[in-house]
Amino acid sequence: MEKLENNENTISIIGKLDVKGLVWDDARAFLAVARHGTLSMAANALNIGIATLSRRINRLEEALDVPLFVRHQTGYQLTEDGSDLIEKAEAMEAAALALSSGARQQAQLTGKIRLATAENLASGLIIPALPEFQSKHPGLMVEIVTDITTVNVHRRDADLALRMVKPQRGNVTLKRLGTLGYGLYASKDYVKRRQVGADHGSYETDAFVAWGEVQAHLPAAQWVERVLRGRSPAIITTSLSTQVSATAAGLGLAVLPHFLATDANLTCVSSDIGIDQPIYLVIQSDLAQSRRTRALADFLSELVVSNRARLRGY
Repeated sequence: MEKLENNENTISIIGKLDVKGLVWDDARAFLAVARHGTLSMAANALNIGIATLSRRINRLEEALDVPLFVRHQTGYQLTEDGSDLIEKAEAMEAAALALSSGARQQAQLTGKIRLATAENLASGLIIPALPEFQSKHPGLMVEIVTDITTVNVHRRDADLALRMVKPQRGNVTLKRLGTLGYGLYASKDYVKRRQVGADHGSYETDAFVAWGEVQAHLPAAQWVERVLRGRSPAIITTSLSTQVSATAAGLGLAVLPHFLATDANLTCVSSDIGIDQPIYLVIQSDLAQSRRTRALADFLSELVVSNRARLRGY
């Protein structure tokens, strides 16, 4: 009878066990052996050595001052005390899994981030690469604004920008990433029928694809205006995509970014017309350390750097 009372006292100690006093690695080892029945199978499941597993079981038994398993040649069998500990160890396991899941969710970036950039960079460079960014950060939604003449990063109209004009003021940080090269392009058919004047490079007999008045500030628009010297263009368009389409249709020469013209299989008439532009990454200073902003900024930096030769036209 006295032996039974001692045994009940032992069970009572385990029943009141504070799981905070347990080492998780030891509790995990205990659960693995209890579930698999042998040290070898449990060690394999935990991807640790048998000796390490055995030490953890012994350490747990010494800490509790009770035997948890009966060792047989065929395997390990739970004692009554060990069986009473299962629920406590599983509570620790559930807490550990919840902690791990919470950490992963916390590390997962979520929300919307607004990027202001030029149409040519958006359509020809950034958007084609976005699936890679989204696969890494599925919780982030990127909003791309291409009407950058009305967007001010300092005013917080956007979180960051990839643009060709260097900000002269404002609470922003910036970094030059590369150069956007421009050339004079035409379709293959236009080149075949083109009449080159005696004064090479004057373009007096050439037709041109020009920009509208709203885009008159663009370096490409100003270059064409200077060459035309009052002559009428063949066509006026107000977007880069229509500039490319008009050129591909053989309507005339157009000033285009090298990488877009090459992608459209257009022929370069002049590769250096003196209007190449620097590419800047601009970020609100207050958001420079934001994990969401940093994720997109790092992605854009790597994207531009890895495409430097293509963007410059080499």
